[in-house]
Parts: sequence; structure tokens; C-alpha cells
Amino acid sequence: MYIDLNSDIGESFGVYTLGLDREVLQYVSSANIATGWHAGDPLIMDDTVQTCKELGVAVGAHPGYPDLMGFGRRKMDITPKEARAYMLYQLGAMHAFAAAHGVPVQHMKLHGAFYNTACVTPHLADAIIDAMESYGRSVSIMALSGSYLARTALDQGLPVIQEVFADRGYTEEGTLVPRNEPGAFIKDPKEALERILQMIEYGEVTTASGAVIPIVADSVCVHGDNPEAVQFVRQLREGLEQSGITVCNFLQRQ
Repeated sequence: MYIDLNSDIGESFGVYTLGLDREVLQYVSSANIATGWHAGDPLIMDDTVQTCKELGVAVGAHPGYPDLMGFGRRKMDITPKEARAYMLYQLGAMHAFAAAHGVPVQHMKLHGAFYNTACVTPHLADAIIDAMESYGRSVSIMALSGSYLARTALDQGLPVIQEVFADRGYTEEGTLVPRNEPGAFIKDPKEALERILQMIEYGEVTTASGAVIPIVADSVCVHGDNPEAVQFVRQLREGLEQSGITVCNFLQRQ
């Protein structure tokens, strides 16, 4: 069995450092690199792509809303035309840096409120799918497992990476428990590992309410923005490998 581990990376900005990028990149197989709108800047994008190349980590674009102050986590009322243009603009920027370093862009994963909204809002998801189809089928869409965005893109024959979360709770609808509600976070690495193995081996997950629902796990999102989180990622990867699961990105399987 195979699984990809991905993490949001390159979220520093100017003189401000956020996250322990090099540390977490030691343990993940794919990176979602901020593209300058919610975090990141051209120098950080360039350096992060270079680090990914050195460590054999697949590069992904991580477009967000134009919201540095809110880190892309605040809701914005945008049109499908805007969603399409915002995503393409940032994907193009990441593609430029990847090309300069001689590496491909494996995937595109929206960030924060852009991700949460577009995954389940048909008119925005359709605009993202249309944009990705026009961009070319070499870049996969990474989206919340079972979401409208993931299902519709698959139906249209686009490459899709269905994403699950190691440290977040699930509702019975298959969405993530809101951050401000009980059961939103899984803090015990052992519990997180058991949940991920349940997803990989049985195609199901236990929700915050105790129900068991089906889920597809192509890639697991992990976070590494503090020393405890990096330790969490390390323990998760070691546990997966000890369970006979091979951790690798999708380019390494070709």
C-alpha cells in the first residue's frame, strides 16, 4: 500500500518566519507551497522549491484568497470568474519557479477559506475544474476527499488526489469539524495513526459523533508549524512505515 503525506509549506513572508519548513520536509512526500496571496513571497517560493528538489519532495501550488492580513482563512464573496483567475494566476507563478529549478508541479491545492468553500460550492468548483482543464492535465487537483470538487473533477477525467487530514475531526457529511468546535483537532499521534490506517486499509473514518463513514485516502495532510507538530509528523510517518505502508508522492510511482 502507498500513501502520500503533504504539508502546507513556504508560509513565511519577508522578514517574518512562519513554520519549520526544512524540518517538516524531511518527513513528507509532497509540499503545498504558498503562492504569495495568503502567505509567501517570490524569494520564499524560490527557496522552498529548491529545498523540495534537494529532498525529493513533490512541488504543489497552494493558491489562497488575496488576504495576507487574515492568512486566507476569512471568507470572501467571489465570483466563479474571479475564482478561476485567482487560482490560475497563482498556479502560473508556482509553475515558473518549478520550471526554473527543473521540477514539475505535481498538484494544485487551494488554501484555507478558498479550499473549504470551493470544495463544496458547485459554481466555484466548476470554475476551478474548467481552469485546470484549460491549463492542462499534467497537474492534479488535490481536494477534500469525497467533496463536490473531487467527485466532479474525477467524473470529467481530470487527475485528482483525494485528501484526508491526520489531525482534524470529521463530521458525518465528510467535512472537517470547524476549528472552534469540540472534536476539531486530533492531538495524540497514536490516535491519528490509528485513524489514518483505518482510512487507508478500510476506506472509512470514525466521525466526531462516533459514526463510521466511507472515505478515500490518496494523500494525508499533516501540519508542522511548531516543534511538537514536527514530532507529530515524524511519529506518523514512522508508524505508517512500520505498518507496511510506503510513503511516497505520485511522481515517484510513475
